[in-house]
Amino acid sequence: MPYKQLNGVQRQQRLSELAIVFLKLGTIAFGGPAAHIAMMDDECVKRRQWLSQEKLLDLLGITNLIPGPNSTELAVHIGYDRAGWKGLIIAGSCFILPAMLIVWALAAVYVRFQTVPEVGWLLYGVKPVIMAIVAQAFWKLGKAAIKDLPTAIAGATVIAAFFLNVNELVLLLLAGLGVMLFKNIQRGNTGVAALLPFPIVLSQVSVTTAAIGKATWPQVFLVFLKIGSVLYGSGYVLLAFLQRDLVERMQWLTSQQLLDAVAIGQLTPGPVFTTATFIGYLIAGNVGAIAGTIGIFLPAFVFVAIVSPWAAKLRSSPWTSGFLDGVNAASLGLMAVVTYTLAREALIDWLTIGVALVSTIVVFRFKINSAWLVLAGGTIGFLAQKFGWIA
Repeated sequence: MPYKQLNGVQRQQRLSELAIVFLKLGTIAFGGPAAHIAMMDDECVKRRQWLSQEKLLDLLGITNLIPGPNSTELAVHIGYDRAGWKGLIIAGSCFILPAMLIVWALAAVYVRFQTVPEVGWLLYGVKPVIMAIVAQAFWKLGKAAIKDLPTAIAGATVIAAFFLNVNELVLLLLAGLGVMLFKNIQRGNTGVAALLPFPIVLSQVSVTTAAIGKATWPQVFLVFLKIGSVLYGSGYVLLAFLQRDLVERMQWLTSQQLLDAVAIGQLTPGPVFTTATFIGYLIAGNVGAIAGTIGIFLPAFVFVAIVSPWAAKLRSSPWTSGFLDGVNAASLGLMAVVTYTLAREALIDWLTIGVALVSTIVVFRFKINSAWLVLAGGTIGFLAQKFGWIA
């Protein structure tokens, strides 16, 4: 039932459900955007049936076309679809909050001891489990995304082109345009009234350079607002932006501090963009941590708020529908590449391979909550370290 048709009690219950689900996901979602998306698919589509597989794919395709962290934007999209503007804010904030608090605490420890905590054992056990969760989502999303020969060709082409170092956004746009044109020409539809579903917005925020080695929280906010407004791609792209702005231009950080900050973002659950929380704390203390977090995530909320109301209408046009089909297939191709990369990092010995195989059987055969799998993986990692199975 649409949110507007609910009474006051029902609306409050729906908002509470969103908060609980995304707080949980933000607490256990290790493994980067692909894993986050897989867990949202499990929680919101498979278990709670809040939206269809096709709708999730459409929202994922749209998030790939706007700047910012994809998994956070998908959470914001789901919140809006479920409960309007309040849902948009609650879902996104609750997904970010656990990671922000964890990273904030680790930043305080880092400032005191100047070292990153050793938690390699945790990722050792969790990564193979995440691989199984991603594989299940990839299988289910693939059945929805690969609808016909054009989308299959688009997905395969994106995988091949990615390994040739073609830009991700270019791949998404070309796949969308290619499938859109092919399908409409095939139908005999030669109208070109709307070749693109919406303009790609790249906000340019002017940032005043601060005095070298010293920054205030408004300056931290503006720097991360700019980055959040224009950044496409993975955490490695984020690293390049931060190196250029914060290390080379402004000299607020050393290269080692930046690497430690990115490592913390990778080691903690939730969006890797909470690296901004860590860096904000290093530069301007507690207020800087808040300013950095709000700055880098605020554009995601704004972009989704602009685009979300149009999401349903994009499917009504044969042109935009074809474009979305191509983007969805391309997104699946990119997800396949990420899955391959994760597998190379996660499956490093007989134990991790065994954990991944057992986890894969469990997720495909039984309807088990992904939180239990992540907990089991962390336990295996702890035991592996305790008994000397890993260095």
